[in-house]
Amino acid sequence: MLTKVFGSAVFGVEATTITIEVNIDKGIGYHLVGLPDNAIKESSYRIAAALKNNGYTLPGKKITINMAPADLRKEGSAYDLTLAIGILAASGQIAADDVANYLIMGELSLDGSLQPIKGALPIAIKAEAEGFKGFFLPKQNVKEAAIVSGLEVYGVENLKEVIDFFDGNASLSPTRIDTAKEFTHSLEFPEHDFSDVKGQESIKRCMEIAAAGGHNIILIGPPGAGKTMLAKRLPSILPPMTLPESLETTKIHSVAGKLKEVGLMTQRPFRSPHHTISNVALVGGGSYPQPGEISMAHNGVLFLDELPEFKREVLEVMRQPLEDREVTISRAKFTVTYPSSFMLVASMNPSPGGFFIDPDSSSTVSANEMQRYLNKISGPLLDRIDIHIEVTPVPFEKLSDNRKAESSHSIRERVTRARLIQSERFEGVNGVNYNAQMSTQLIREHCVLDHTALQLLKMAMERLNLSARAYDRILKVSRTIADLEGSKSVEAAHVAEAIQYRSLDREGWLG
Repeated sequence: MLTKVFGSAVFGVEATTITIEVNIDKGIGYHLVGLPDNAIKESSYRIAAALKNNGYTLPGKKITINMAPADLRKEGSAYDLTLAIGILAASGQIAADDVANYLIMGELSLDGSLQPIKGALPIAIKAEAEGFKGFFLPKQNVKEAAIVSGLEVYGVENLKEVIDFFDGNASLSPTRIDTAKEFTHSLEFPEHDFSDVKGQESIKRCMEIAAAGGHNIILIGPPGAGKTMLAKRLPSILPPMTLPESLETTKIHSVAGKLKEVGLMTQRPFRSPHHTISNVALVGGGSYPQPGEISMAHNGVLFLDELPEFKREVLEVMRQPLEDREVTISRAKFTVTYPSSFMLVASMNPSPGGFFIDPDSSSTVSANEMQRYLNKISGPLLDRIDIHIEVTPVPFEKLSDNRKAESSHSIRERVTRARLIQSERFEGVNGVNYNAQMSTQLIREHCVLDHTALQLLKMAMERLNLSARAYDRILKVSRTIADLEGSKSVEAAHVAEAIQYRSLDREGWLG
């Protein structure tokens, strides 16, 4: 008897429906075809044990299973439940009338219980688009899949619940989530707040500008100056996520299997990988590609602490994603693309000893040592960072001041107003929502300078020997400063402030 059941494969952040044809005939054998990996080939042992422990048997006949399309490689143990239901339906052990109307995924334990899978959200989106009646999956993944309206999503704990459903011996209730309502009610404020930061007013100003325009920023200062503390608080002043941003971010974390029974992600992600990270772990990849840290930080913040300690080749592979805001991973038979629109926040000591710019430190470092240290970061990478700012230690008087500083909530209101101005400015421009995303053409259109501002910028370019990319970065930051002030034009004062935020371009830093 031939039976068809349906599963799904995830490539990048999109799912592809897999048709699983199960045919049982005279003879003996178990034949699985359609480019399955080892985890799927081993499924027969898990399925046999799970069936026996739930009162069913693996038929002692010739079982042929085809996973179509046959030229698409399938991987992982998430097809266990799909194959088990297909075998039971083809052998007549359960009713087969309705199984083709549902998409079924789940990893089986030997006792028939189900383990969570990766990519439940994109699979649910695809199932709803292709008109499936419902989706069976492990209970641990039900919240993320139930975000999709128009699809009956059943979270099950074991194989027996699915069998009883198709046999009509038990009724399961689909999990329903009002996505818009959950999104509205779960917008909680982050735990880290700028009101806890003593002093550092100029640095807070830089962080506000960075947040308002989505600009990458690097903090240069000695140990203990508060670089990490400031970076951790940046998400607290970013505008709240929109529902489309939340869905897109949730999809990426779903593919990576990082949601941990969470439904919709409503907080902007903050990722802080260790400096020993590999280039594959950072940008994504592997024999079967998975999203890396830059994609996990999509719509949020990627914090690279002690930037010069990262391997140079790791930092270099990040250059293109910083420009394109997506990363493409190519393999012999397929190519996947992951979104990676994130704010890069980096920190570094100004010298190997850490105290090069600290006037109160007795530490000394030679010019050659300083140059070798800074040469760990390439000029092209620094050009892609809009704001460079020096962080100096907070004096005792500021640390002992018990007065609360300005809260993240107040700063966020200004940032949100500036972002609103930018969204109106770029309405209708595909892929551009804030100033940091402006192309050269948009910069020329929206960052027009008067004669005074132009002369000021010309003088800075000549004296600091800035690259063309740094020129564009200064104009983008100037536009953001003007937006924070509600100014329609970019004035000389805005340009002057933006020029100050190119510390590493100054003579004595990089030669």
